[in-house]
Amino acid sequence: MRMGESKRKKIAFLTLGCKLNYAETSTYERGFIEAGLEVVPWSQQADAYLVNTCSVTAMADAKSRNLIRKVHRVNPEALVVVTGCSAQLRRAEIEAIPGVARVFGCDEKSFVVPDTLKLLGITSVAPAPAGDAFPAWSSGERTRSFLKVQDGCDNFCAYCTVPYARGGSRNVPIAVCVENARKAAALGVKEIVLTGVNTGDFGRSTGESFPDLLKALEAVDGIERYRISSIEPNLLTEEIVDWIASGTKFQPHFHIPLQTGTDEQLSAMGRKYTTEFFASRIDYVRRALEQDGRPPVFFGIDVMTGLPGETPEQFARTVEFLRDRVRPAFIHVFPYSRRPGTPAASMPGQVPEAVKKERVAVLEELCGKLHSEFVEANRGMRGRVLWESTDREGFMEGYTGNYIRIRRPWEPSLSGQITEVTI
Repeated sequence: MRMGESKRKKIAFLTLGCKLNYAETSTYERGFIEAGLEVVPWSQQADAYLVNTCSVTAMADAKSRNLIRKVHRVNPEALVVVTGCSAQLRRAEIEAIPGVARVFGCDEKSFVVPDTLKLLGITSVAPAPAGDAFPAWSSGERTRSFLKVQDGCDNFCAYCTVPYARGGSRNVPIAVCVENARKAAALGVKEIVLTGVNTGDFGRSTGESFPDLLKALEAVDGIERYRISSIEPNLLTEEIVDWIASGTKFQPHFHIPLQTGTDEQLSAMGRKYTTEFFASRIDYVRRALEQDGRPPVFFGIDVMTGLPGETPEQFARTVEFLRDRVRPAFIHVFPYSRRPGTPAASMPGQVPEAVKKERVAVLEELCGKLHSEFVEANRGMRGRVLWESTDREGFMEGYTGNYIRIRRPWEPSLSGQITEVTI
């Protein structure tokens, strides 16, 4: 049965977790729309619900399961299909939830659209070959797109389930990344955020290089700005930094994981750098990109507290390292979550939840202080803002190249445009 032969089917989407999940959900959504389905909010009665799950913490796993049960209650007759990290790691548990018709693991993403269409009784084309990595990009915003260039990880850090949930490090070929960037540009997108589990590890499965990817994307017409998300400090090489500093579309904004500010815990976690290396790489980026009066670089730094064995003295050193040495513009704070099957789960010195909560509060307070100081350091400088297309009660917002959020009165003609402002 084809779509024209019966009432148009409806599908709804729920997505938890990272930018990769959102890029993948957006790609599934385009596939279903091309097949003739109507996308509706999940709170409405749909014929199918797709839940893209997260498993980064025990709470994320629980929330994923709760959402699956919730959509089943919205329409007990509907198909519920589930993908994402929790689907990979907790497959049997999720398959046992009432209403779940199909679970797709990390190597089955190319089957999500065609197999779901078959379950709905709709004739569909054969799935694309699985390949090394499922290509994905988001198209929900007019101004910005998240472009998946890499997936998986080979690091097996002591606390992390990602290698088990998303598989080994692999990447989308450069030619496909460029093609998807061009598709985004054709929709009027001006800015692309490169996403991956470990973005700088690009090339692992195709033999290509991350610098070559950046240079190929630089040449895409219509895209005016790029940002690099989630890159390990040892993979943000001087070659890459020097090229960006030479004058490119890549913005002075980096999302880099630190996790902890002591060498003892970095070693116990299996991280591949020291605090001194981390700080020296931040220094190098600042020297290269802030020369000739350019604006300060925005560093968003991942920090996890409450790791097994983290003493009060070690936590104090982490705070000192962030406050006095690195001074990022933003700290993404995470309390350690004990994940079954990881080495850290059985390590001695598990930190009580109440202590984790206290340490999270300290780091969040430091984040607020550092972010305010970063914004103040930019005061009076000129910055180029990409204006978003949402009317927020008579105002519109956008980000400078170094990720400072700017607000101004709503002016429809500026939506999707880049203009220069004084910060």
